[in-house]
Amino acid sequence: MISIEQIVKGHKTAESRWARFGPYYAMFPLEFAFDVVDKYSNTGDYIIDPFAGRGSSIFASSIRGRNALGIEINPVGWLYGYVKLSPSPKTEVLCRLQEIYNNRNQYETEIKDMHEFFRLCFCDEVLKFLLSARDHLDWRNTDIDKTLMAIILIHLHGKLGEGLSNQMKMTKAMGMNYSIQWWKAHNLATPPEINPYHFINKRIVWRYEKGVISKTGNCKMILGDSVEHIPSISRYNKHKYSLLFTSPPYCSITDYHADQWLRLWLLGRVASPISSKEKHKGRFANRQEYRNLLESVFSSCVIMMKENSTVYVRTDSRQYTFETTCDVLKRYFPDYKMKITDRPVTKRTQTDVLGNTSSKKGEIDIVLTRGTMKLH
Repeated sequence: MISIEQIVKGHKTAESRWARFGPYYAMFPLEFAFDVVDKYSNTGDYIIDPFAGRGSSIFASSIRGRNALGIEINPVGWLYGYVKLSPSPKTEVLCRLQEIYNNRNQYETEIKDMHEFFRLCFCDEVLKFLLSARDHLDWRNTDIDKTLMAIILIHLHGKLGEGLSNQMKMTKAMGMNYSIQWWKAHNLATPPEINPYHFINKRIVWRYEKGVISKTGNCKMILGDSVEHIPSISRYNKHKYSLLFTSPPYCSITDYHADQWLRLWLLGRVASPISSKEKHKGRFANRQEYRNLLESVFSSCVIMMKENSTVYVRTDSRQYTFETTCDVLKRYFPDYKMKITDRPVTKRTQTDVLGNTSSKKGEIDIVLTRGTMKLH
């Protein structure tokens, strides 16, 4: 069995190259995902993650021979999770890349009318290529297009030389006006000249160089809202889950859709970093709505769990988020023993940048167990 160290350190195995697939804000550390799966489940067990993000928990389950289901409402995270579990053959992805690139010149006129942000963020060749990908990749329905789109999303923006864009963080897209002003103030008003075909081709070849992962479990990612999906899954699913392993969004901390607005634009959404008005896609500033989300999801999960099962939830250490999560879990898993482990953070984190001014920073792991589990 491949060790955690072989996966989280270096890039010498297929598992290590695909495990890191997809930059995503507040993602599970890989070591953490594998450690929980190893400790609280056995080979062949069923695991569910209703807030799966980029699917690290599902990926770890697949490598470790578990059967797992992840649900993610953000299509960016869902694409990352889906593709690293089942990437399409390299030759087909490269062929599709050529087709998308060949169609770019039909957008010669369209790019001239785009917002100044896009003209400063991407050179003309890249911008035409992105519009071609946006129009022609059927990422919802076709696995080849899913794979190529996910790879483009990864490299859509980042530090100079690491992405297709002008200077920008990889995990979080900056606002339009802020970016324009910043680029001009730092003499970066001219985007880097990049051939998008050569750039993406090189990264596809590197990603597949060690092959794809050898899955030993039946794992999948569903795109959608857990509030809507879990009740129907619980009614029709024949399997009982041994481990509920997840990290819900933290109340008032981040807006995963606004932070990923540029990648969501490539997936067909509006070209704007404004917060989504759709339910469960915002910052959860309303405390009651946040509690309702946890109530809906965890109450639906209860009937899906085995008699001797584990619930492992990583949450925010701030008082409201932590106490609400504990309260909801106690309500719906009353017969479970609860163990709480504080995971303090002493250095500046991503959430500080987004306004977490709490004096108590870090995360807390809440583990609920019932019965005696025989673990390896």
